[in-house]
Amino acid sequence: MFGLIKTWKALEAKGIMGINRRNADYVLKYNKRHLYPIVDDKIITKERAIAAGIDVPELYGIIETEKQIEKLDQIIAGHNDFVIKPAQGAGGDGIMVIADRFEDRFKTVSGKIVSHEELEQQISSILSGLYSLGGHRDRALIEYRVTPDSIFKSISYEGVPDIRIIVLMGYPVMAMLRLPTRQSNGKANLHQGAIGVGVDLATGVTLRGTWLNNKISKHPDTTNAVDGVQLPNWDGFMKLAAGCYELCGLGYIGVDMVLDQDKGPLILELNARPGLNIQIANDCGLTHRAQAVEAHLKELKTRDIQESPEERVRFSQQLFGHVHRPGS
Repeated sequence: MFGLIKTWKALEAKGIMGINRRNADYVLKYNKRHLYPIVDDKIITKERAIAAGIDVPELYGIIETEKQIEKLDQIIAGHNDFVIKPAQGAGGDGIMVIADRFEDRFKTVSGKIVSHEELEQQISSILSGLYSLGGHRDRALIEYRVTPDSIFKSISYEGVPDIRIIVLMGYPVMAMLRLPTRQSNGKANLHQGAIGVGVDLATGVTLRGTWLNNKISKHPDTTNAVDGVQLPNWDGFMKLAAGCYELCGLGYIGVDMVLDQDKGPLILELNARPGLNIQIANDCGLTHRAQAVEAHLKELKTRDIQESPEERVRFSQQLFGHVHRPGS
């Protein structure tokens, strides 16, 4: 018992945020319930982002009823690759990624050949609510398939790596690169076996990683080092994440983004209850950073000042950066 108390005190001293603190002090405090549909429904998120001029994967079509499954051929006409996903899915479940056509069938990113009927069956399962939050009836969206930037070829296994940035009241506080593995079946989901790699907020250089809650420095499939990689257009990612506060109105969110080889940074989705593994990937706690942002906001309020997304990014990079920029 004494050992557990000692361990917990050590974690608290390091600023490690537990799930109870996250829920009580941040999720409940800063996220109004009536705003949740904006982030819980990927279609609403996408529509809001497009209206705000924020780049997202192109939406090819939406299927809302069993009858509308007949529209699938029309929606995917002219597209050899595409993604089918539930509007209210979580954890990457229910997503089918088609990489190419094969005669009258389709080929997934893993090379599996699927029939047209299997696509329809997947959409039907999505509509039934099989993958949705709470098991409610859902909608299926068919969208552009992201092609990862070539920088990820040596440190990722199939799938699409993504970048998550935790944002508090518009201020980025911590970032993580999520890399698919063979175990995660090419999905960038930590609970399914993907790797989480910390990212320096100031420079976009990757730090050490975590895999199945263990610290690692190499990708288990490619055996290449995951640290020391410079992510391109990092300031662009930071500004996108900071601007999502105005987009959804939620004060504590995880912003999930990808880097497409042709279209650059794109927002995939927003999360009102982002997980806490990001702390392991960064070897750093969220609590102290969140408290620093709250203290800064309190000071700004006394001076009646509101900062722009660019100013918020600059504050976070100066305060939370691990290393200096080259030449600085």
